[in-house]
Amino acid sequence: MNRPNIIFIVADDLGFADLGCYGGRPAQFGEVSPVLDRLAARGIKFTQGYSNSPVCSPTRFAMMTARYQYRLRGAAEEPINSKARTSTTLGLPTDHPTLPSLLKGSGYRTALMGKWHLGYPPTFGPLRSGYEEFFGPMAGGVDYFTHCSSTGSHDLWFGEEEKAEEGYLTDLITDRSVDYIQRMAEDAKAGTPFFLSVHYTAPHWPWETRDDEALAQEVKDNLFHLHGGNIHTYQRMIHHMDEGIGKLMDALETHGLADNTLVVFTSDNGGERFSDNWPLVGGKMDLTEGGIRVPWIAHWPAVINPGSVSTQHCMTMDWSATMLDAAGVKADLTYTLDGVSVLPVLKNPGQRFHRPLHWRMNHRGQRAMRDGDYKYLRVDGNDYLFNIPSDERERANLGKREPDRLDAMRAAWEAWNATMPPIPADATVSLGYSVKDMPQR
Repeated sequence: MNRPNIIFIVADDLGFADLGCYGGRPAQFGEVSPVLDRLAARGIKFTQGYSNSPVCSPTRFAMMTARYQYRLRGAAEEPINSKARTSTTLGLPTDHPTLPSLLKGSGYRTALMGKWHLGYPPTFGPLRSGYEEFFGPMAGGVDYFTHCSSTGSHDLWFGEEEKAEEGYLTDLITDRSVDYIQRMAEDAKAGTPFFLSVHYTAPHWPWETRDDEALAQEVKDNLFHLHGGNIHTYQRMIHHMDEGIGKLMDALETHGLADNTLVVFTSDNGGERFSDNWPLVGGKMDLTEGGIRVPWIAHWPAVINPGSVSTQHCMTMDWSATMLDAAGVKADLTYTLDGVSVLPVLKNPGQRFHRPLHWRMNHRGQRAMRDGDYKYLRVDGNDYLFNIPSDERERANLGKREPDRLDAMRAAWEAWNATMPPIPADATVSLGYSVKDMPQR
């Protein structure tokens, strides 16, 4: 079998239960995510898939490098904000091997359509880290119609050139992605595979559907859109993305590429203020389950049996390692991967392997470790121990009942943390809102 084409679709701030296939409720207009639900039904759904961080740019460092993000200075920002536009340190170093650079070096064509959020040109940028083509915003959040970031600066790029283009950003990302598939199709069939990253900004704020262009002027001075939004707008934003993914799949089918294309879908972190994370607690910026447990879906008819479900523990960088494995590409020996390939699980969803997972956050001094059924968590100096299968809401602290287990997991986290660089003193935490704007979860 020829090496697969790979499409890596990443949503922005999508909650664990926002999709129908993860228990999400229908919207007033009907099913929110019929395309993604169908991909899960025809492929594999992971129920214990995590993001590398509960906030966007740190996860994207891990996604690009298949390594713990804590190894790189830029990932200590929670998250990189638009004020870093002139920084020469806050971004993905161009000499670091990446998922696209390794694939490109092995003969893949590469492109990113959508959000980058890993530093700005001329020091950083997608074209300097392995992508041959790029269309999208460099910043963390932009308006869907004006394409301006939170500083008011226009932030839509074609390669390394900023250009204005009219349209709803979710649809623009979709259209560019479909065009790329169509342009690559003949070469792909002839044996030159492609790697396409489709990084939607949906359903990240501001809360705008295709019909809400008038809101662009209303929110231009504060894209956090603290006075607006609701679950109905939010669900429609997810649906627009879902429709776009349907167009990508139609393009693959039309060109006879669907059978041997690995399509992966996930979110960069847990849900925001209008997300459905049930039964999880917390969301973006939290190391409780709602901030890091996210949808994980893969579709690859040549390899994955339809209707597959896996309980394998895994995190974002494991997807990156899996894609390299599926492409038959070795990692750079100088940069050992922290990500672990789940390709054996794609082939046999009943297979499980031991996979301890670790997190840390400057924000609120958070730390977490998932090992087997148990999770060690620290928030604001308080340590907790939870049995996740029996208590996914993390309400029953077992620390006093099982002190030896808590001590052992705390020591294991400390040992892991000692292998990572410390959090720099000048690292920043950027919060868009607080309890003054809305009650705490």
